[in-house]
Amino acid sequence: MVTAAVIQDSSGRVLIAQRKHGQQLGEMWEFPGGKVEEGETLEECLVREIKEEMRIKIEVTKRMIMVDHKYPTFDIRLCALRASIIEGELHLNDHEKVIDVKPKDLLSLDLTPADQQVAKAINLIA
Repeated sequence: MVTAAVIQDSSGRVLIAQRKHGQQLGEMWEFPGGKVEEGETLEECLVREIKEEMRIKIEVTKRMIMVDHKYPTFDIRLCALRASIIEGELHLNDHEKVIDVKPKDLLSLDLTPADQQVAKAINLIA
């Protein structure tokens, strides 16, 4: 089980992160987040992961979509949650870079396959 943050600013732009070169799915774009640890809720996981990856504090506002995807070497269940930044200045620990894009432009990025499904859902409700 993996979480993903859908963080939109006041103009509706979505924060998206590029995976580091050399990682599995390296240089592809994703919604930031990470693996749920034993005993954690999805919301607790996402708050922890974003703090570790980007040194910001977020507030999860809503569960959005659950995506099951089979990659060649592993399977993933990805839960996307809407969130807002409530504190801190963004610093990258696990990504090459982050950008804010309009929802309609998400699918023009080289998104990981599981994250493509999240991007489609965002565009359906945007």
